[in-house]
Amino acid sequence: EFKKGEAVRIGNVIFVPALLVGIITFVIGFFTKLGALVGIGIAAIIAMGAALYITKGSFNQGFHEGRRLIDAIGWTAILSQLLAALGYLFNLAGVGKIISSAVASVVPADNVFLIVVAYCIGMVIFTMIMGNAFAAFAMITSAIGVPMLVVAHGANPAAVGAIAMLAGYCGTLMTPMAANFNIVPVALLEMRDQYGVIKAQLPIALIMLVLNILLMYYFI
Repeated sequence: EFKKGEAVRIGNVIFVPALLVGIITFVIGFFTKLGALVGIGIAAIIAMGAALYITKGSFNQGFHEGRRLIDAIGWTAILSQLLAALGYLFNLAGVGKIISSAVASVVPADNVFLIVVAYCIGMVIFTMIMGNAFAAFAMITSAIGVPMLVVAHGANPAAVGAIAMLAGYCGTLMTPMAANFNIVPVALLEMRDQYGVIKAQLPIALIMLVLNILLMYYFI
């Protein structure tokens, strides 16, 4: 009853602290010399203050809720780091070369747009399989991004890499393998449909994938 009452009282304003983290981090990282990592630390402190002001909660409650969420999430809290290491191992095992050969046999080397499509969709598919874009990035970038776009067509590696990660995140939104993003929230929110989060995110993920493909092609 308390949670329902607070939800009605606060409404969508509850999302303001989360938005502040992204906005403040971008401003500090882009317009100052402090960098994004320092920026996200500052943003987190400011967002914490905003959350306390909005909810009228105590400072100690913030630590308590953070601990409670980590307890609920459990081992999936470090899943991103584990999957990034897994992707690196896959790359050392030669999976990237196999993918590169397969793509090269299907996609013409001089057709930049089709290479971009293969790169972005490859990021999505392998992210869905492995559960995280970090794991897919090492393989797909070494197989397609670097040899076919950066080396062959002189693409900006910073732009290509960043957009490829965004494309991979589209896959994160669509897979139950991303347990910390799509399965844990179902448990925390006590949803009846275990795939409810994925179904809600699916249209946005597909739209963002198309936009990422067009954006990468534009920068190349």
